[in-house]
Amino acid sequence: MLFVWRGSVLPDIAPQLLWTTAFAVLVTVLHGQVFHWKVPLNFVPFSLIGLTLAIFLGFRNSTSYSRYWEARTLWGALLNETRSLVRQALTLTDAPAEATVMTTRLIAFVHALRHQLRGSDPAADLARLLPPEDCARLQAARFKPAVLLLMVGEWLRDQRRQGRLDPMLAQAMEVPLGRLTEALGGCERIASTPIPFTYAVIIHRTIYLYCVLLPFGMVDAIGAMTPVVVAFIAYTFFALEALGAEIEEPFGTEPNDLALDAMSRTIEATLREMMGEPQPPRQDTPPDAYIQT
Repeated sequence: MLFVWRGSVLPDIAPQLLWTTAFAVLVTVLHGQVFHWKVPLNFVPFSLIGLTLAIFLGFRNSTSYSRYWEARTLWGALLNETRSLVRQALTLTDAPAEATVMTTRLIAFVHALRHQLRGSDPAADLARLLPPEDCARLQAARFKPAVLLLMVGEWLRDQRRQGRLDPMLAQAMEVPLGRLTEALGGCERIASTPIPFTYAVIIHRTIYLYCVLLPFGMVDAIGAMTPVVVAFIAYTFFALEALGAEIEEPFGTEPNDLALDAMSRTIEATLREMMGEPQPPRQDTPPDAYIQT
């Protein structure tokens, strides 16, 4: 773990960490003097400020992780509710062969949601999964996942009107469909409501001022070891700040964001397996690639 590079925030913080360490070396060589003026600092104020800063960083990371874990819970709900809908379509309707239409729309919904959250184009996945008339309907839609859920609801309506689905059973199938709508809204809420920017700015500025002034307060006490200790403390604070900033937006494509690609493929695979359809091709990953996209 000491030498792990991929998935670590070290590549992101390496420039400021090197700059801070170099500045600490300069302060150590000059023995805390700036233009022949000795900066009168010791470790006492840094102990007080460091404790407060650690508390605020902990709160920031807890808030970021709460967003990350809520997003993961919502995507777990997508897996559960889509499985429930397909199972009910296969066991409760009088024409289970017709469930293929609903299943493909649910798979398309999952992929469309992934693309919407990441701001990418879903055209290729939609064309792969849906017939041309459905793709044409979705082309002009701004919120494609919501329209796909509407199309699933229309399938339930058609089955009920054709007498293939009892009205009471159709109402039961509306329950997991409603939960999919709730999961969609929850993901949109997380994606559109970041942590207030001013909070991040305050922590960012405080960390940098703390790390810049830290060597002046330590050079008299530990001498030549000042750059080493400053580098260690700066790495801790810089890394915690970078980690909080990375996971607060869990739907991105950075190494520690949610593996939406892998989860989308998993949902597609399990729904196709329930339908008895061929599995999508598996994407092999090297054994050391423990971080998925």
